[in-house]
Amino acid sequence: MRTGKLYGVGLGPGDPELVTVKAARLIGAAEVIAYHAARHGRSIARSVAAPYLRPGQVEELLLYPVTTETTDHPGGYRGALEEFYEECAARLAAHLDAGRDVVVLAEGDPLFYGSYMHLHKRLADRYEAEVVPGVTSVSGASAALGRPLVEGEETLTVLPGTLPEETLAGHLAGSDAVAVLKLGRTFPKVRAALEAAGRLDEAWYVERATTGSERIERLADVDPASAPYFSLALLPSPMNAHVPVRQELTPSRAAKGGGEVVVVGLGPAGRPWLTPEAQDALAAADTLVGYGPYLDRVPPNPRQRRFPTDNRVEAERAAHALELALEGARVAVVSSGDPGVFAMASAVLEVAERDRFAGVPVRVLPGLTAAQAVAARAGAPLGHDFCVISLSDILKPWDVVAERLTAAARADLVVALYNPASKTRREQIEKARALFLEHRAPETPVVLGRDVGGAQERLTVTTLAEFAPADVDMRTLVIIGSSTTRAVERAGRTVVYTPRRYPA
Repeated sequence: MRTGKLYGVGLGPGDPELVTVKAARLIGAAEVIAYHAARHGRSIARSVAAPYLRPGQVEELLLYPVTTETTDHPGGYRGALEEFYEECAARLAAHLDAGRDVVVLAEGDPLFYGSYMHLHKRLADRYEAEVVPGVTSVSGASAALGRPLVEGEETLTVLPGTLPEETLAGHLAGSDAVAVLKLGRTFPKVRAALEAAGRLDEAWYVERATTGSERIERLADVDPASAPYFSLALLPSPMNAHVPVRQELTPSRAAKGGGEVVVVGLGPAGRPWLTPEAQDALAAADTLVGYGPYLDRVPPNPRQRRFPTDNRVEAERAAHALELALEGARVAVVSSGDPGVFAMASAVLEVAERDRFAGVPVRVLPGLTAAQAVAARAGAPLGHDFCVISLSDILKPWDVVAERLTAAARADLVVALYNPASKTRREQIEKARALFLEHRAPETPVVLGRDVGGAQERLTVTTLAEFAPADVDMRTLVIIGSSTTRAVERAGRTVVYTPRRYPA
């Protein structure tokens, strides 16, 4: 039986158009596509290769067990990675043994500080293997900078930022052109080495070269906390120091009016409930705006401005965010749960209708809703038709709320109740319970979910007749079942679900 062929395919520095013709062909033809990612699951390699993937391909996500040297693995950081690469090689070998060709995606060039090389060393002696080179990050950064990298008899030195500071400084002092990779946490050390070598003023910082989020600055001006792993320091050709770099010829984002507002859903609790897309938007923003307690859920970053506000100033908060974007800021407006469900997306879009903000781009990124989080903890009470109603009568009269509650109760919909009560607003939940008892059986399952995903999470399963409105506050979400919703005992706990089939 034929064994499969292993390909290490370089994707270049980030622009999908810099993927070679051969790489694109192999990606589209392969039966198995493998790629690495950190624990968050987002793969830069896959995002670059996405235009060349086809439906039906098997994807092998290779999640690093660690990305820093902190680990409780008995073999330490190196032991954890060695075990990881052995496991990855075994997974790919299973495909190769079955006759399936495997393409391993690699940013830049596969054998230039790439993770692919660790798989190649473990598999190339047993299977046919081919490496497809890619444009390196150094070439991409040099092109983005727009200044010659080396000329004539100049030498180019490539250094990892993980080297000791003294070693870095020695190489920097004795080299012509230099590229220092793997900045991120090493940035302060690299900056200190450049200063010690007397070359800080020559150094340029290039982040995510050739991509839409490319950033070029003089390294001396960069905030260390803002440097991600995929950035590098570049000291281009000393012979061409008089040539202006592209960054110096490009007007600033503020001058071009290049700001934007992204409304980000944080989900119901901490980072595990946050989507990768939302995490990327928060990381890319230079300004954060939001209700204070929600903003507190985003870890502080010294390069970002933060504007916390009170809960009842949504229009003012939206206008402030849009004004900041007019000045060129990349603003993330944070919202709990999903920003489009009783939250900030509507407020921002409403204010954005003003002529003044006509040119400000506004994007809305979804988040996991409180209703989904509580339902998942309980089982699947939203398994059939359901609706979501806010009991707050601050922005709409109670008569409208009561009419909608009655309609939902009569229609036998499962109902998720948002904003059910507060310290000063207690009667609405009592009235809602009474309305449902007019149309639902007393034994109808009811789920009360408070602070789901948080430190004070509490889930209560009760019935329409027995649930106590006094147990409900503003941090509680209430789900009232339909006539078909069931509460059953499974493995020592009550599980609530609504069957997909409705009785004839």
